[in-house]
Amino acid sequence: MKLLVDERDVKFVLYEQLHVEELCKHPRYQDFSEDMFDMAIEQAEKLAEREFYPTNRKGDLEGCRFEEGRVMVPECFHEPYRLYCEGGWLAISDSPEVGGQGFPMSIANACMEFFGAANWALFMYPGLTHGAARLLENYGSPKLKDLYLHKMFSGEWAGTMCLTESGAGTDVGNLRSKASRNPDGTFNISGQKIFISSGMHDLTENIVHMVLARIEGAPKGVKGISIFLVPRLRYDEKGKLVDNDVNCAGIEHKMGIHGSATCALNFGERSDCVGYLLGQENGGMRIMFEMMNEARLFVGMQGLSHAGTAYLHALRYARERLQGAPAERMKDPDSPRVPIIQHPDVRRMLMFMKSSTEGLRALLYLAAYCIDRVRIAENRDEKDVFQGYVDLLIPICKSMGSDLGFRVCETAVQVYGGYGYCCEYPVEQFLRDCKISSIYEGTNGIQALDLVGRKLTLKHGQLFKNAMQSMSGILNKIEKNFHLRELVQIYKEAQESLIQVTKFFALKGMTDEFHIPLLYAKPYLDLCGEVTIGFLLLWQAHLADRRLREIYKDHKAENEAAQRKLLDENRSAAFYYGKTASARFFIHQVLTQVGGKARAIMNNDKSALEIPEYGFALD
Repeated sequence: MKLLVDERDVKFVLYEQLHVEELCKHPRYQDFSEDMFDMAIEQAEKLAEREFYPTNRKGDLEGCRFEEGRVMVPECFHEPYRLYCEGGWLAISDSPEVGGQGFPMSIANACMEFFGAANWALFMYPGLTHGAARLLENYGSPKLKDLYLHKMFSGEWAGTMCLTESGAGTDVGNLRSKASRNPDGTFNISGQKIFISSGMHDLTENIVHMVLARIEGAPKGVKGISIFLVPRLRYDEKGKLVDNDVNCAGIEHKMGIHGSATCALNFGERSDCVGYLLGQENGGMRIMFEMMNEARLFVGMQGLSHAGTAYLHALRYARERLQGAPAERMKDPDSPRVPIIQHPDVRRMLMFMKSSTEGLRALLYLAAYCIDRVRIAENRDEKDVFQGYVDLLIPICKSMGSDLGFRVCETAVQVYGGYGYCCEYPVEQFLRDCKISSIYEGTNGIQALDLVGRKLTLKHGQLFKNAMQSMSGILNKIEKNFHLRELVQIYKEAQESLIQVTKFFALKGMTDEFHIPLLYAKPYLDLCGEVTIGFLLLWQAHLADRRLREIYKDHKAENEAAQRKLLDENRSAAFYYGKTASARFFIHQVLTQVGGKARAIMNNDKSALEIPEYGFALD
């Protein structure tokens, strides 16, 4: 049994739900085919299983070391990193003009899941480099691109994002890093950044940092922030690499992702740190937000990667672990012990993990597919519609991926029982490694404020209306499926509850009670995520049910007994039945609660705002 990613489900989402092979009809992807997509996924799986996964536990135990200003990653990371870069995986979805392979983002996302499931701490190094390289590609001068871009996309040099400072994490506008003008148009950078993932390491010769700083005399707050390319080693007048006065002050000792170097960086301790402006002055936040879309999808994939492998590990354990008698013979001391997968409570936990993981996969792959549709849009209206989908999906992907992914990992530990709490088994590491995903790249509370405060109000709510209209088109087809009518009704009730909360927020936002949408933004985001995943699983159930009925017909399984026998013997039939089971479980167990959650939001309870500070607890 494979333990990283359910490859069959990956292909179901890609080809049976999203039909990504149809992207090959567009000139941008005309040189690709479904066979080439499958080949890329197969090769990603092999590299992840053979090279990345064996280093996961070793890297967790060894961690990163900080000695005399230098940071060393786990020694076992070097070879898989080299192979990853040599294989061109870092730029798999980027243009051949920058050294990329040009695959659709949909396929890159699928490959990403394998690497992330195998070793997220290692995968972060090239992942962050890719985001930084994309920013340079879009906003760097021709000279900067010539010097740095190809080395970054190849993985020869690494890259980071440097936003966070002490006292200026979420409140980025409060940053203190400064940029002073030089006569040649460059800038001297000074300041400290903290919690910088991959900020210093020995995987590459050079690291190119994307640094937010304020040019002297610029306005206060976010309007006065600019972004700079600041390499650890810069080119001097003779074209040689020299030290650029970027130093590591230390690394963090964390709950998880021990193999990922989380650094505090000092810029300009000797007043010799040169930075190069990207884009326009005071345009740093707008540029960084563009980069954040990719970063937040990347973090959502972290939650999926950990959830997917945690589920598969727990499933294997449940099949192998003998414990207890079957329910119908619990009082019989002579009853043989059975695998715990036969116990109802364990089955409930496994179904929660299965449905959640499959829902997250559909959600995150859909976001990547929408990015592809933006790239190949043939007119402005089409591009705007799909960009609107991306804008709405990104905070949902990041929040649901990280929160639900963590809960799946938590449930995996529960399936293992006491062994799950012990380091000898992998699920406790998945749990620890996953937790950070709800915190970095903007906490999930920030994702909620982004959705409620920005995305819902764009174009007078048109993004939300477009999404509802698109879902209605698919829902109309599903409603004709007699076998899914009950699920459709539950889903429609949940969707209507979400719509009512959205209208409630819109009304409150126009009154002096505008703080109510802020207070309940995160519960609202959770509702959006649950309804979206419920819709995607319902859509999958419709596709799977049709295929299952065809298999029954082909095998002349006309009654329940014959169908049950076929499900035990035919793997394809069992898979499609499992897809409908995931939808039934999630819709019955999760979407039935949406109405109550919606009422909880709309009851206008202000207790969290009205309680005095010392009402929480006395000193």
